[in-house]
Amino acid sequence: MSCFDAKSTRRPGPDQVLQDIADYVTGVEIDSGLALSTARYCLMDTLACGFQALDYPACTGLLGPVVQGATMSGGSRVPGTSYELDPVQAAFNIGAMVRWLDFNDTWLAAEWGHPSDNLGGILAVADYLDRKNLAEGKAPITIREVLVAMVKAHEIQGVLALENSFNQVGLDHVLLVRVATTAVVTRMLGGGREHIINALSNAWIDGGALRTYRHAPNTGSRKSWAAGDATSRGVRHALIAMTGEMGYPSALSAPKWGFYDVLFKGKPFTFPQGLGSYVMENVLFKISYPAEFHGQTSVEAAMTLHPRVKDRLDEIDKVVIETQEPAVRILDKTGPLDNPADRDHCIQYMTAVPLIFGRLSAADYEDGMAADPRIDALRARMEVRENEGFTRDYYDAGKRYIGNAVQVFFKDGTASERIEVQFPIGHPRRREEGIPLLVKKFETSIRDRLTGGQFSALTALCSSQAGLESTPVNQFMALMVRAD
Repeated sequence: MSCFDAKSTRRPGPDQVLQDIADYVTGVEIDSGLALSTARYCLMDTLACGFQALDYPACTGLLGPVVQGATMSGGSRVPGTSYELDPVQAAFNIGAMVRWLDFNDTWLAAEWGHPSDNLGGILAVADYLDRKNLAEGKAPITIREVLVAMVKAHEIQGVLALENSFNQVGLDHVLLVRVATTAVVTRMLGGGREHIINALSNAWIDGGALRTYRHAPNTGSRKSWAAGDATSRGVRHALIAMTGEMGYPSALSAPKWGFYDVLFKGKPFTFPQGLGSYVMENVLFKISYPAEFHGQTSVEAAMTLHPRVKDRLDEIDKVVIETQEPAVRILDKTGPLDNPADRDHCIQYMTAVPLIFGRLSAADYEDGMAADPRIDALRARMEVRENEGFTRDYYDAGKRYIGNAVQVFFKDGTASERIEVQFPIGHPRRREEGIPLLVKKFETSIRDRLTGGQFSALTALCSSQAGLESTPVNQFMALMVRAD
């Protein structure tokens, strides 16, 4: 609750949260080599996810201009396509692509989310500005500026998520994408501290999307484009602020009408640390499996067990999955699963497929695969339990583990070994093991959608930190244009 007089018409100073974010965006230099190198891999991984999504008509049907013909020559380009759009709509396109398959990076704390969703707005605005600079004979915007913006967007979204649970009040985590994109994009457009505070105030006043589309019985494909909507909205707020439009200084703390009182049960946000480069340095990559992150280690455990159980499926009495409390809350689903969006957020489904087939790909969530009766038959024999140790390690700031354990019990009284995986291959503690697989994911995802020359140039460029950082955004984006 705010402490100032609700009846007073005196305009207060900006909420401290707005000031802190604006000061971070305008005044903090990113000099962490680890953060910038991780951002390079994050850029590659995020683009890989977007290119993979282009194989799915449900995604491509949402891409392009808002209405037919509303393109923008010299505007922002959408990787893997021939679209040139205004930066707001381009941000939606890129954001929807990278999130479609639930395969981009993840951050887990009191709130969870996918900080690379912000790349939709960052890349669209960077391309628009660099092409504009080129036409006007100005200095180029380089990919280093994109990487710095990514680090800062990750940090804003991730630190806000550390102790503030939006899902517990029914709000979707994409509101943090809107806020982070708004802040960094306003700066990219040349905005100063006041512009950023004004833009951020409007981003918070937007409130938050409900999580309705993420949970049974309403789970659906909006969860795949919600982040595109959020990052594009951030670009729109930034552009509005740059016209000189006013802001609302107590957007969060205003009694009765502010975000805290209306949507956060009257509680102000809490922050265990300041803003730096912690989140990018510790972000979680989804490298091997397109599945909600709380269940990633369950998939790894099931893959280990596959050779032991694949020929004994009819003999299985039950499968016990031990997991953390957040996974129980959002992934434990029984009964019919109506669409891919439902299936990739079901820990029983994402465990059953690798137990049976020894794999888990985006295609395994489609209706044809889901019709295989063995999957639901095995789901029906699964028990999901919270392991309190996994929950403690999940919330421990020094660990941030995402543990799962899987054990298969047979009708004859025997059982498989209990396979426990504390943190997945995309965890910072497995970077050395994971990065070569991330690079392979990138190369495999883009190879068939670009010409040979584009592919070779792009992969060579992304293999060099210094070379990529110094490359103008216009040149980088040109390597991903597909001529239709």
